[in-house]
Amino acid sequence: MVQLGSANATGKKNMAHALRFLAAVSLLMVAGCQQPPDETTLPLTVTSKDFGAYTVHFSALTTDQLHAEVAQQYGIVRSNNRAMLNVSILRKEDIGLPQPVSGQVTVAANNLTGQLKSVPIREVREQEAIYYIGEYGIANGETLIFSIDVTPIGETSPLSVRYMKQFFVD
Repeated sequence: MVQLGSANATGKKNMAHALRFLAAVSLLMVAGCQQPPDETTLPLTVTSKDFGAYTVHFSALTTDQLHAEVAQQYGIVRSNNRAMLNVSILRKEDIGLPQPVSGQVTVAANNLTGQLKSVPIREVREQEAIYYIGEYGIANGETLIFSIDVTPIGETSPLSVRYMKQFFVD
């Protein structure tokens, strides 16, 4: 009876070691798949990038932060597990304030494990302002790296921005 108990205890120890080993291997595999931000990714505090004749502004937030009336007006679903990316393009003028311009905006977003998030973009015009918004699902603590390509109307080359944002769900 004692030997059987010892064998059972040894089996439990071996199983515990095997589980710890598998957990460590899993973490290493996930770490190997991560696509960390590189030197071209803008810091979290930066929300615009200057391209000479143009400035591209961008921001991301959870949609539950929007006022209900604003969300309803633009057909945005308010939720703490949904977020919205907002992009605008301004052309610098020789005299006066920069002017909003339309263009082609495409976005690819990846989380740190390399999972691609779909961010369909649509144009919103409000009086003279022009915005490009896209909605997507998020998880608590998820960090997304946005690759934003903007081609202002009349231009042939895209202006590219890499932007990183971490989201927290209440």
